[in-house]
Amino acid sequence: MKQKIREKSLVTFDESLGFSEVEINEYPFSSDLPLIFLGEIAQMPEHGIFVGKSGKIYYGYHIWNFRELTEDEV
Repeated sequence: MKQKIREKSLVTFDESLGFSEVEINEYPFSSDLPLIFLGEIAQMPEHGIFVGKSGKIYYGYHIWNFRELTEDEV
């Protein structure tokens, strides 16, 4: 079972899921990484609210597609 992402943590795509560069670039926030994970949407379990470097808000994306950045990556 995948570890739950902590609220207010920095996240990026989980490369272990096998996303290609083309697939990643199709997301509107691909150039706005890393994102801050604000939390899960109450009415949409396993979907999150994220804020990009630019301050733009993204919501409704599956949280299991992301992973927390490590201390070394920050």
